[in-house]
Formats: sequence, structure tokens, C-alpha cells
Amino acid sequence: MDTNTASDLVMEALAHAVAGDADEATVALMTLGQQGDGNLMYGVCCALASAGEHGLRTVYGDRAPRRENGDMWVMQELAPSSLSEDPPKAFAMRFVVAYANRDMPACLALYEAAFKASDEEYADSICALLAEVAGVLRLAREQREKRT
Repeated sequence: MDTNTASDLVMEALAHAVAGDADEATVALMTLGQQGDGNLMYGVCCALASAGEHGLRTVYGDRAPRRENGDMWVMQELAPSSLSEDPPKAFAMRFVVAYANRDMPACLALYEAAFKASDEEYADSICALLAEVAGVLRLAREQREKRT
């Protein structure tokens, strides 16, 4: 699959997920997974995480971490064991945070762990990443609407 087609499918999956159309988002994501390889899917994860970072910056505005000051994004688990009980969600949250902090070795390690898991766990992790990013983007849209 060429990068233009992959990019279009990532944006299609994300648009459908943000709109709440899980079935169509899944079709686009499945097409990427079936026609691409592990390298392409790592790129898909990075593209989704980039969109998630943009959404987080919109939500947090001036309070968002500033890399030039050495600030970093962190993840706080509000309910004990909530992430350990949901490995795909843990993957999604950790991947977005690692990407937002430009910790590419952590991104690669997280992706490799998901890739080496069972097919079902791998698919669930990629779907969770899409779902989490879509949720952040919906929240960002609400924030923008409140400001205008």
C-alpha cells in the first residue's frame, strides 16, 4: 500500500471514529491492517498519536507541557489498576504519551510488544488507540466550540 492511500485511510478511520461511526472506522483500520505490514501499522500508530497530541494541546491550551522548557506529558491513573485491567487501553494511553514526549524508543517498544502479542490483542490495541484519540479529539472539538 502506498503512503498516500495509507494516509487517506488513517484520516478516514479517524473521521469515522470521531463521528462515532465505529463500524466504518473499523473497516478503514482493517483495510490498513490487511494491506499493510508491521512497519506501515507503526506509522499508523504514530499518525494517530500525533492527532491525539494535537487534541491534547487543544484541550490543555496554555497549560499543555512545553518541550522547549523540558516539560513532559504524564499519565495519571485515577482508578487503581484501571490500566492493568485493560491492556489495549494501557497501550493506547502510553503510546500517545510517549509520542507526545517524543520518546520514540518507548513508542517502538510499546508497538513491538503489541505486535508480538496475539492477533486479537494486537488488533484490540490498535483499535483502542483509535478510540482513545477519537475521544480526545471530540473533547478538543467541544473545547473549541466553548471558546467561540
